[in-house]
Amino acid sequence: MKYLFILNDPPYGTERSYNGLRLADKLMKTDEAAAVTVFLMADAVGCAKAGQKTPDGFYNLERMLKPILRKGEVLLCGTCMDARGLAESELMEGARRSSMVELTERTMAADKVLVF
Repeated sequence: MKYLFILNDPPYGTERSYNGLRLADKLMKTDEAAAVTVFLMADAVGCAKAGQKTPDGFYNLERMLKPILRKGEVLLCGTCMDARGLAESELMEGARRSSMVELTERTMAADKVLVF
């Protein structure tokens, strides 16, 4: 089954992106055949910024995205990146700049779309 997760909230300050990634991780662990795409929009593009340093015992979204990148993909809205001054060189390895055209294609191809 193909899952598309669309995250909109910032990496920290709310827990929506955190909870979306928790669910994506659990789906991948529960169903080995699950194909997961995470599309980061708006403030969620910060979730894929490389070099995040969080206090001990606090979740780290960069670390949470790594298992998804092993089997799935992490795409970022290019317009949202530009609006926040986030350059491609600042992204974690494997995450990549994308577009609304690609989001449209992934939405049409997905069996399930989950929005956080």
